[in-house]
Amino acid sequence: MNKIKKIPYGMTDLETIIREGYYYVDKTSFIPKLEDEGRYVIFLRPRRYG
Repeated sequence: MNKIKKIPYGMTDLETIIREGYYYVDKTSFIPKLEDEGRYVIFLRPRRYG
């Protein structure tokens, strides 16, 4: 049976996140795509988010 991974809310130590098996998605490959998009990039989010 697969164990459900925990979400690392507020954690910033990548080594601990990986070592303790937290859920982690590496999105580093998206950085060049964002840089090539243009001068202005807007990220929309729902009202009262965060």
